[in-house]
Amino acid sequence: MTTSGDPSGQAPRALEAGEDPAAQPAILLVDDDAFMLAAQAMLLDGIGYRRVGTAISADVALALIRGNPGRVDVLVCDLNMPGMDGIELLRVLDAEGYAGGVILLSGEGTRVVQTVQRLLGRSRLVLLGALDKPASGEALRALIDAWQTRLPARPPGAPAAPAFTEADLRVAHAEAQWVLHYQPKVDLASGALASLEALMRWRHPVQGLVMPDRFIGLAESCGLIDTMTDWALREALAQIARWRTGGLSTRVAVNVSMDSLAAPGFAGRVAAIVREMAMQPQDLILEVTESKLSAHAVASLENLVRLRVKRFGLSIDDFGTGHSSLAQLRDVPFTELKVDRGFVHGARDNAVVRPILEGSIGMARRLGMQSVAEGVETEDDWRLLQEIGCDLAQGYFIARPMEANLVHAWLEGWSERRPALVPPA
Repeated sequence: MTTSGDPSGQAPRALEAGEDPAAQPAILLVDDDAFMLAAQAMLLDGIGYRRVGTAISADVALALIRGNPGRVDVLVCDLNMPGMDGIELLRVLDAEGYAGGVILLSGEGTRVVQTVQRLLGRSRLVLLGALDKPASGEALRALIDAWQTRLPARPPGAPAAPAFTEADLRVAHAEAQWVLHYQPKVDLASGALASLEALMRWRHPVQGLVMPDRFIGLAESCGLIDTMTDWALREALAQIARWRTGGLSTRVAVNVSMDSLAAPGFAGRVAAIVREMAMQPQDLILEVTESKLSAHAVASLENLVRLRVKRFGLSIDDFGTGHSSLAQLRDVPFTELKVDRGFVHGARDNAVVRPILEGSIGMARRLGMQSVAEGVETEDDWRLLQEIGCDLAQGYFIARPMEANLVHAWLEGWSERRPALVPPA
């Protein structure tokens, strides 16, 4: 253990030869209570974590991280500390590009912690979760063990990937470097596949698989988003046809940029693509991010209504993250409500989040909409959603996004898991 002697400021030790970095993340504990700091370090050591460092203040933690770039994989941070508090520490680390995961520890109450989580959700930090003090070893292990799957693909401490340019996007389109990955939505009552969400990826010849947060904004700003959206619609429809030939009948959801939706004639363009591909509007669900909808509500409402009249499915994505959620449900004829993952994972014992989750699902039911819970990561998440009557679930517990040719294999594996997850008929 790294905390023998003075626990006030010690960085996690380096890996020894033969140690698996995935099994031994470097953890830095930050707390102004020396007794609590030592107790947390002993707790982590007792459950098998050997690379544990400590910092008695936010200033000490900042100095340790700056002096050991890339050496801290998981930061376990108290919020209430004298001088620089935990919130300010995290703000500074975000500005400096800290690439590890963050776990919040606090005795300030659930509402305060929830607000801090929301603030951090707007940053680049990877928030693994939040726990009340004192945290149990089991609870800490559950969050720490998630760090590998939640961190960016680049190793901690590595320089950020270079930004792309408009020319890069044009080359990607010309050379057919786009690809769609698919994530299932399944029925919570039966376990049956309901639909799949198509997620845009860029198979870059040098940087590998690039996630959309690195190029969608650029595509919108340089006017290429319509071209990319049209490609995604055609590819998704073609894939539906391929699956049907192989015996799988399903629908696909495609994300739509507000830049596209606000353009006159968008609904007609989508309908024309469906006719061109010899498919039906009912084969598609168009997902719109709720937090971005309000700024374009007047311009986009006509397109949304026209799409619904043509029998396209309409999904309001990330519900609960915007500032006018109820107004969107009142004004737009959505058929599906997707509850944001921030209100789903770990909701069972969260006195703030669970009522919001239950209220959103109940409202969807009364409005005649299908409810979809995003971010279902554990069996407990799945069971809670069944208990409160959610319709569909989507998340890592069911499947990660996958290439189209892997969907049949996933279905075979899922059919083996289903009987244990759904009530008997």
